[in-house]
Amino acid sequence: MQKEILLALLDQNRFNCHATFKNITLENSHFKLNEKTASVGFIYRHIGETAIILGQSFGIATTVENTTIGQSDTGKEYDLQTSHAYLEQGFKILEDTIKNSSDSDWLEETEAPFLGTLSRIRLFSIILFHNSHHCGQIASAIVKGN
Repeated sequence: MQKEILLALLDQNRFNCHATFKNITLENSHFKLNEKTASVGFIYRHIGETAIILGQSFGIATTVENTTIGQSDTGKEYDLQTSHAYLEQGFKILEDTIKNSSDSDWLEETEAPFLGTLSRIRLFSIILFHNSHHCGQIASAIVKGN
């Protein structure tokens, strides 16, 4: 039953995030909520990069380069198709991890980039929260930003 619960949490996160992601366009990808915040395009790329890079802690190797974690938005334009592919890859990493793990695996500790040592279930929850947090930022920037 644990796998079903984790998959349900992941599916809900994916559903909620895609409700925001579908509204991202080339025209609004430069929108910011204010001058001090990151742009929609930067945050979109950041969500995908983070899920993939942290996914390494679940034993999934990647060649994706960190261009956003711990970085400031410099105004660089990010290809939206690549960002979308990163997001899908991140969700797939989590889905495969759930499907290929035992219940006890989730209590094991792992070393995560930028976060240190923590349990796999805690890392999973951080990724989902991270996704939701930044989706809210994107939604606000699209509606209220410029």
